[in-house]
Amino acid sequence: MIQITLIIHMLTAVSLVALVLLQQGKGADMGAAFGGGGSQTLFGSRGSANFLTRVTAGLATTFFLTSMLLAYQYANLAKPVSVTDQQVQIQAVEKKGQDATQEPESKPQLPEVPQ
Repeated sequence: MIQITLIIHMLTAVSLVALVLLQQGKGADMGAAFGGGGSQTLFGSRGSANFLTRVTAGLATTFFLTSMLLAYQYANLAKPVSVTDQQVQIQAVEKKGQDATQEPESKPQLPEVPQ
Protein backbone atom coordinates (compact mmCIF):
# COMPACT_ATOMS: atom_id res chain seq x y z
CA MET A 1 0.00 0.00 0.00
CA ILE A 2 2.86 2.37 0.78
CA GLN A 3 4.45 1.76 -2.62
CA ILE A 4 1.21 2.56 -4.47
CA THR A 5 0.71 5.73 -2.45
CA LEU A 6 4.32 6.73 -3.06
CA ILE A 7 3.98 6.21 -6.83
CA ILE A 8 0.79 8.31 -6.93
CA HIS A 9 2.53 10.97 -4.84
CA MET A 10 5.54 11.15 -7.16
CA LEU A 11 3.44 11.26 -10.34
CA THR A 12 1.30 14.01 -8.83
CA ALA A 13 4.37 16.03 -7.86
CA VAL A 14 5.92 15.79 -11.33
CA SER A 15 2.58 16.64 -13.00
CA LEU A 16 2.07 19.59 -10.68
CA VAL A 17 5.49 21.04 -11.49
CA ALA A 18 4.96 20.58 -15.23
CA LEU A 19 1.50 22.16 -15.09
CA VAL A 20 2.69 25.19 -13.15
CA LEU A 21 5.50 25.72 -15.65
CA LEU A 22 3.01 25.53 -18.55
CA GLN A 23 0.82 28.31 -17.18
CA GLN A 24 1.24 31.87 -18.33
CA GLY A 25 2.07 34.68 -15.97
CA LYS A 26 -0.24 37.57 -15.05
CA GLY A 27 1.40 39.87 -17.61
CA ALA A 28 0.34 37.67 -20.53
CA ASP A 29 -3.34 38.34 -19.80
CA MET A 30 -3.03 41.99 -20.81
CA GLY A 31 -2.19 41.11 -24.39
CA ALA A 32 -5.15 38.74 -24.66
CA ALA A 33 -7.52 41.34 -23.18
CA PHE A 34 -6.77 43.80 -26.00
CA GLY A 35 -7.12 41.23 -28.79
CA GLY A 36 -3.53 40.10 -29.04
CA GLY A 37 -4.31 36.86 -30.86
CA GLY A 38 -5.91 35.16 -27.88
CA SER A 39 -8.96 34.08 -29.82
CA GLN A 40 -6.95 31.65 -31.94
CA THR A 41 -5.79 29.53 -29.01
CA LEU A 42 -7.20 26.11 -28.17
CA PHE A 43 -9.23 27.29 -25.17
CA GLY A 44 -9.93 30.88 -26.29
CA SER A 45 -8.65 34.02 -24.58
CA ARG A 46 -9.65 33.02 -21.01
CA GLY A 47 -10.67 29.39 -21.29
CA SER A 48 -7.26 27.93 -20.55
CA ALA A 49 -6.89 29.87 -17.31
CA ASN A 50 -9.95 28.26 -15.74
CA PHE A 51 -9.09 24.78 -16.97
CA LEU A 52 -5.44 24.94 -15.88
CA THR A 53 -6.25 26.43 -12.47
CA ARG A 54 -8.81 23.70 -11.79
CA VAL A 55 -6.40 20.95 -12.78
CA THR A 56 -3.68 22.61 -10.66
CA ALA A 57 -6.02 22.77 -7.67
CA GLY A 58 -6.94 19.11 -8.11
CA LEU A 59 -3.31 18.03 -8.34
CA ALA A 60 -2.38 20.15 -5.32
CA THR A 61 -5.20 18.57 -3.30
CA THR A 62 -4.06 15.09 -4.36
CA PHE A 63 -0.46 15.96 -3.44
CA PHE A 64 -1.44 17.12 0.06
CA LEU A 65 -3.68 14.12 0.67
CA THR A 66 -1.01 11.64 -0.40
CA SER A 67 1.52 13.51 1.76
CA MET A 68 -0.68 13.09 4.83
CA LEU A 69 -1.43 9.46 3.96
CA LEU A 70 2.28 8.65 3.59
CA ALA A 71 3.06 10.36 6.90
CA TYR A 72 0.36 8.29 8.61
CA GLN A 73 1.53 5.04 7.01
CA TYR A 74 5.19 5.55 7.88
CA ALA A 75 4.37 6.64 11.44
CA ASN A 76 2.48 3.39 12.07
CA LEU A 77 5.02 1.21 10.29
CA ALA A 78 7.36 0.68 13.23
CA LYS A 79 6.41 0.54 16.86
CA PRO A 80 8.52 2.75 19.09
CA VAL A 81 10.51 0.73 21.60
CA SER A 82 11.93 2.15 24.77
CA VAL A 83 15.69 1.96 25.24
CA THR A 84 15.25 0.49 28.69
CA ASP A 85 13.01 -2.27 27.31
CA GLN A 86 15.68 -3.14 24.77
CA GLN A 87 18.34 -3.33 27.51
CA VAL A 88 16.21 -5.68 29.63
CA GLN A 89 15.59 -7.94 26.63
CA ILE A 90 19.31 -8.04 25.77
CA GLN A 91 20.24 -8.96 29.35
CA ALA A 92 17.59 -11.71 29.43
CA VAL A 93 18.90 -13.21 26.19
CA GLU A 94 22.51 -13.05 27.42
CA LYS A 95 21.59 -14.71 30.72
CA LYS A 96 19.66 -17.45 28.94
CA GLY A 97 22.64 -18.06 26.66
CA GLN A 98 25.04 -18.28 29.59
CA ASP A 99 22.79 -20.74 31.41
CA ALA A 100 22.69 -23.03 28.39
CA THR A 101 26.44 -23.06 27.81
CA GLN A 102 27.61 -23.40 31.42
CA GLU A 103 27.43 -26.61 33.35
CA PRO A 104 25.89 -26.37 36.75
CA GLU A 105 28.57 -25.65 39.28
CA SER A 106 28.95 -28.09 42.13
CA LYS A 107 29.65 -26.90 45.61
CA PRO A 108 33.32 -27.00 46.49
CA GLN A 109 34.21 -29.74 48.91
CA LEU A 110 35.72 -28.56 52.13
CA PRO A 111 38.74 -30.52 53.26
CA GLU A 112 38.17 -32.62 56.32
CA VAL A 113 39.94 -31.44 59.37
CA PRO A 114 41.93 -34.20 61.05
CA GLN A 115 41.16 -34.68 64.72
